Amino acid sequence: MKGQKLPIAILIAGSLLLLLNACNKNTTVEKPAEIATFQLIQDRIFTPTCATVGCHASEQDGSFRQHGLVLTADKSYAYLVNADPKNQNAIDDKLKRVIPFASLQSLLFHKLSWDGAAHHSGKSYGNPMPLGGKPLFKGQIEFVRRWIEAGAPKTGSVADTALLNDKTPSFDVAFTPLELPKVGEGIQMKLAPFTIQPNFERELFQRQAIGNSTDMYVNRIEIKMRPGSHHFILYSYRDPKAAFMPALNQVRDLRNPDGSLNILTVASMSNHVFWAGTQTSYYDYKLPEGTALLIPAGETFDLNAHNVNKTTTPTTGEVYANLYTIPKSKVVNVLKALDLGNTNITLPPNQRTTLTKSFTFNTKTTVLMLTSHVHKLGEKFVIKINGGPRNGQVVYESTDWENPLIKDFPTPLVFNKGEGLTSEITYNNTTTKTVKFGLTSEDEMGIIFGYYYEEK
Repeated sequence: MKGQKLPIAILIAGSLLLLLNACNKNTTVEKPAEIATFQLIQDRIFTPTCATVGCHASEQDGSFRQHGLVLTADKSYAYLVNADPKNQNAIDDKLKRVIPFASLQSLLFHKLSWDGAAHHSGKSYGNPMPLGGKPLFKGQIEFVRRWIEAGAPKTGSVADTALLNDKTPSFDVAFTPLELPKVGEGIQMKLAPFTIQPNFERELFQRQAIGNSTDMYVNRIEIKMRPGSHHFILYSYRDPKAAFMPALNQVRDLRNPDGSLNILTVASMSNHVFWAGTQTSYYDYKLPEGTALLIPAGETFDLNAHNVNKTTTPTTGEVYANLYTIPKSKVVNVLKALDLGNTNITLPPNQRTTLTKSFTFNTKTTVLMLTSHVHKLGEKFVIKINGGPRNGQVVYESTDWENPLIKDFPTPLVFNKGEGLTSEITYNNTTTKTVKFGLTSEDEMGIIFGYYYEEK
């Protein structure tokens, strides 16, 4: 009997020894690997807020030609780090979308910070993001900033994840209208509050009388819009006596509730001439001393606002524009509106066509601003200098027909007699019919707008 118990005892002892060894090997419990900071930015910010259809979801999004940025998980890093932006002011200031170790030189940081004046001296780098959404919390923005300052690595944890739970508002969305100009110093025009339905972009127009019985000379334009505004433009009219002039004070939407174009509104746009506008929520543009824009007596403007709402509740749009005046006696140069159009347009079906048209100035001319106008087939609008030692130099480029770039030149472009501008426009006719120049939404146009004055 005793001989049978010995092996059992040895077996039990051996088992206990194995258990003890196993316990000794696992006395140090490994912590789970921390999620990379960039992965958290992707999961908590980019994917739910930015990589949405119509914004930064793919190269096929309608807005991609304008911003050139995709923020999906498989592409965002390559599109951001050390990548060149498309915003012209950012390019001029030598910013990139993200520069490792340099948040103030990184456009991403500026775009996420709605209170731009607080950290980049009020410089305009386009609309804050997310457009049509709500501003990020302070903690989220700080988390992104610390990631950039730590070198913007794709892997590794370099910022305190607790920041992502900080719900401190980064921007006060309460809207304060512009104060009225003092009596005798200007006028105020405005679009009263209007509603933008959830997940909808609303663009509207309203023709208003300025109410001036005599000519006015404007040398400063101040515009303020509610958050979510994409742009605001004041248009004058090429033919103020045209038979199809819109009724005064009537709100006209560019799109119907189902998103389709309102043909009558599009047709009314054919008579527009750009007068002033901005793509930022606050704009204060001062013309050079001695220059002014003329508003003839009895003039009317078409006020155009475009607002985006990507939230699940209705939002409100509202715009104020102050036009500050100076006496005629202080005006040395009256600015005029460039209105250089190509009427020789024929676009074969189902193909891209690039058309160029050159214009020359008959006297020494100074250009202070450029913008463009095409209809829905317009894919890319380039303006080049025509003639002289700068011949062929690109001075303007826009890839969004609905919301063309408005480009101011702090250092004006000066042209000698015989020099001028060339429009180079690429159209993509995706229809099955030939499209020609015309005034309706089914026709095409190609116009250079801007400010200029001629040397006396």
